[in-house]
Amino acid sequence: MCEDNATSVNEIFLQGFKNLYNYKIVFFLFVLLIFIAILVGNLLIIVSVSVSQQLRRPMYFFLKNLAIADVLLTSNVLPALLHVILWGGGHISLTGCILQYYLHTFLLIAQLYILTVMSYDRYLAICYPLHYAAIINTKNCLYFVSVSWIFSCFLISSELIVIVQMEFCGSNVVDHFFCDIDEILQISTSYNFILLWEDLVVALLSIFFPFLLIVASYICIFFTIFKISSMSGRKKAFSTCSSHLLVVCVYYGMLIAIYIVPSGKNAQNDNKLKSLIYIVLTPLINPIVYSLRNREMIESIKTLMYKYVQAEKCWRV
Repeated sequence: MCEDNATSVNEIFLQGFKNLYNYKIVFFLFVLLIFIAILVGNLLIIVSVSVSQQLRRPMYFFLKNLAIADVLLTSNVLPALLHVILWGGGHISLTGCILQYYLHTFLLIAQLYILTVMSYDRYLAICYPLHYAAIINTKNCLYFVSVSWIFSCFLISSELIVIVQMEFCGSNVVDHFFCDIDEILQISTSYNFILLWEDLVVALLSIFFPFLLIVASYICIFFTIFKISSMSGRKKAFSTCSSHLLVVCVYYGMLIAIYIVPSGKNAQNDNKLKSLIYIVLTPLINPIVYSLRNREMIESIKTLMYKYVQAEKCWRV
């Protein structure tokens, strides 16, 4: 319970980007266009992989799940950000704030686990091609993806149990555009030692441990590629994992920039900018990389668009 002179917080005010209020229309349109591009690009991947026979392979199945996580992640934050930009701030209930943090972290962890599964898929395809079909079958693909989603939910749920028991008193103003763990701790008056330790454990299991697995996979992949005698064979082997490697570099590069690289003098604005770049860049880079660098994906999307145009013509007739 809050003390007599403290007010219980039931609603939170998100200040957003105060320095950009003079350019809010331009900023609003920019974020809106990025949001539309993310939705269109990732939904094209999801639909193409779901309906195309030539894309019914493990790599594309994992890619579809990554695209689903990207769509949900941006849909959890960007609509609220658009409201904050347009109105110079926005109110969100305390329950909504905690739920937004839960979904954001859950989907972020799911992204990292799916990327880890994809690296294991590339490792088997290049290092053990004869065993690939036996290990990466339909049953195991479903198992790997299900474990990624379920374990991500389990990890962040351990934090949620602690957060819902915390007290929130005093100021309800948060200098950010969405609810992250630092913002929740900022408005809480409860002793948060347990939550800090839980957050550290979650970070180790969801960021550091998957990163080690991905690095180990690519070390083995590079050693295998270097053993290939012909240059054309090396290029072909590397091309099968280059798109995934680029996406991994973007995802983890942004996480390192947000959580490890120290901020400048204006730390809060730096953190908001880094968070925004991660939320819009990582879901945007995924469809760009896999669409522009993958001939099968391009052909599948063209076929899908052609069928859509033909169906439109039939309906008009």
